Amino acid sequence: MTRTEQLRQFEELRPLLFSIAYRILSSVSEAEDAVQETWLRWESSETTPDSVKAYLSAVVTRVSINVLNSAKVRREKYVGPWFPEPLLDDPFQDPERSAELADSVSMASLLLLERLSALERAVFVLREVFGYDYDDIAAAVGRSEAACRQLAARARRHMDAGRPRFEADRRERELLADRFFDAFKHGQVEELRELLAADVSMVSDGGGKAPQWGAGIVGAENVARLLASLVAPFHRVGGAVELRSVNGQPGAVFRDRDGKVVNTMALDIAEGQVQTIRAVINPDKLGHVGPVADARDVLRRTQKARSDTD
Repeated sequence: MTRTEQLRQFEELRPLLFSIAYRILSSVSEAEDAVQETWLRWESSETTPDSVKAYLSAVVTRVSINVLNSAKVRREKYVGPWFPEPLLDDPFQDPERSAELADSVSMASLLLLERLSALERAVFVLREVFGYDYDDIAAAVGRSEAACRQLAARARRHMDAGRPRFEADRRERELLADRFFDAFKHGQVEELRELLAADVSMVSDGGGKAPQWGAGIVGAENVARLLASLVAPFHRVGGAVELRSVNGQPGAVFRDRDGKVVNTMALDIAEGQVQTIRAVINPDKLGHVGPVADARDVLRRTQKARSDTD
């Protein structure tokens, strides 16, 4: 195989390899590094695999497991709530499974995956999300097929136990999210309150490097009033709310007057209401979305604009 052919095959599989790595690592930057490391290992190898897809999937899985084992130590020392790096666009697409793939990359699903061991997580991703055969999974993680079946079964039980009993279908989510962001943009407290679950929580990941809402704001009344009180002054200082899919779910990107990213927001919707609102504000997790704003400065200007009108 010539290097040109080798590179062509790798680039064809890059979206899949990134999507595997991201679901294992919950980090865009670490997933991109894992994919690059996979290329370097293949480029320097004399192996001519029977299946390039299986071979590269195995390599990126092993690299991701190693990275995840190291990352878990850092995440245990993380300041405040830890959320995955927001993903706006999943490069791997399968029209017949688009909804399933989107749900597998949601903030809620990735946080459930955090409860699994690195091996359980890798096996679950390869089997349940991407449908790999157990012989390929066994080769990827260095365990027997029987062991991989046990790992997959254990992971499924953990994931099923953590999912909401009633999940909204995609169209229902989109319609409710449209109503939510319309009410948010207009600062309509009553409309927001109707769309929020009674015990809704709004939590942010600042990582100690950006302002965050402490341990979170809980309750429809509290969340609705906070959201409504922020939007008008945020717009007055030039802020903009760009509706986007965030981790396959309804969400938004908040930008300052220069178009820089302040934070992302993702909604968990089930049983006809918004259950959780998660914001990622840590600047270290936003660089892949675009140039990052100084969130503390934006907050100061927003608070001043709000106090000027009180």
